[in-house]
Amino acid sequence: MAVPKKKISSSRRGKRRSHHALSDSLVMECPNCGAEKRPHHVCPSCGYYNTRQVVLLKKEEDKKE
Repeated sequence: MAVPKKKISSSRRGKRRSHHALSDSLVMECPNCGAEKRPHHVCPSCGYYNTRQVVLLKKEEDKKE
């Protein structure tokens, strides 16, 4: 069975893990309504993707009734 001969120092371990940090999520502006949305996703406020409406969203008035 393979067993390490010496202890790995914390600095060496940290150097190996330096690329494991999470990055900020990307946000872009919807070209149709101007709301913030994730790239390559349907806009949650208007339902448009790539200048086409792909999701029909209900209005707030329809939800109240």
